[in-house]
Amino acid sequence: MHPELTTEATGLTIRWPDGVTGTYPYIWLRDTDPAGFHPQTGERAFDLTSVPLDIMAEDVAVSGGGLVLRWPGADRPSRFDLEWIRANRPGQRRADAADIPPVPWRAEIAAEGIPRADAQAVLTDDAALADWLAVTKRYGLAIVTGLPDDPEAGVAVARRVGHLRETNFGTTFEVVSKPDPNNLAYTADALPLHTDLTNQDLPPGYQFLHCLANEAAGGGSTFCDGAAVAEDLRLRDPAALDLLVRVQVPFRFHDADTDIRARKPVIRTDADGRVTEVCFNAHLADILDLPAEEMTGFYRAYRVFMQMTRDPAYGIALKLSGGEMVVFDNRRVMHGRQAFDPATGFRRLRGCYVDRGEWDSRIRVLAR
Repeated sequence: MHPELTTEATGLTIRWPDGVTGTYPYIWLRDTDPAGFHPQTGERAFDLTSVPLDIMAEDVAVSGGGLVLRWPGADRPSRFDLEWIRANRPGQRRADAADIPPVPWRAEIAAEGIPRADAQAVLTDDAALADWLAVTKRYGLAIVTGLPDDPEAGVAVARRVGHLRETNFGTTFEVVSKPDPNNLAYTADALPLHTDLTNQDLPPGYQFLHCLANEAAGGGSTFCDGAAVAEDLRLRDPAALDLLVRVQVPFRFHDADTDIRARKPVIRTDADGRVTEVCFNAHLADILDLPAEEMTGFYRAYRVFMQMTRDPAYGIALKLSGGEMVVFDNRRVMHGRQAFDPATGFRRLRGCYVDRGEWDSRIRVLAR
């Protein structure tokens, strides 16, 4: 049975026999005409300014399994596949294989509960890669095992996902204790939980840290689901969460060659109020320049969040071994390091980043 069409002054209503209903403004239908997209690139080629905002179809009909609309002054009609027009009705978000709901976690997940995947499977099997991408996005954290003793092995896994993100530290970076460091990561000191490069306009997405050696005393890795902390803060102290979402904090990294600054809130939420990003790095926070009368309220909220990240109820710790690589969403999961003694053994991790957009793109392509 054909769907029922009802034409109105500003658009068209379609009712399918199973009760599904869609309302389609005429301007949307004209702008979304499949013929208005480039046949090879798929990019929109239609010029919206070529038609009036109050355009109306001269004729609407269902013909040959498609919806056909004729427009005033147009030399051809618009034709839509009925299944497509049903699936893409206005007010409903387009299906997205990368729209994977996060699973918040706290300390009870423990090191044993972190998802794990075999490097060789991820490198050679698309199904294994797709499963790993999905579970890593769900938890924001995973461990890849079985990497060879090769500095390029972790990079090969990252390139299986997408292009590497280059920063002022390079396309890859070595996490080792070294003289004259320009970042706390290049010391043997403990690193409190943080997200990387908050001073960047867009901090990197997923971080890959391939452990090549971890023989020193200490040097355990620590992690905390910042999104879980933020959601718990919403219940515990909604006023504090509101301040951390609204207030723009200045961040800065500078050395002899660079001076990179950005302003952003500690917590970002989407239009539905869900936490989408945590941007927390007390070491890169620049001098707070809020009006004096706003300082106390912000500092209170900031300290509450900071104290929660240090609560044993949230954090987990593990010591990576050679051949293991931890991968995590740098804009969700905070990471840190326990102090280590370089005199007791060598510790070397090699890192790189792949942005969230690259990650989601690979999920979508594999799902086709």
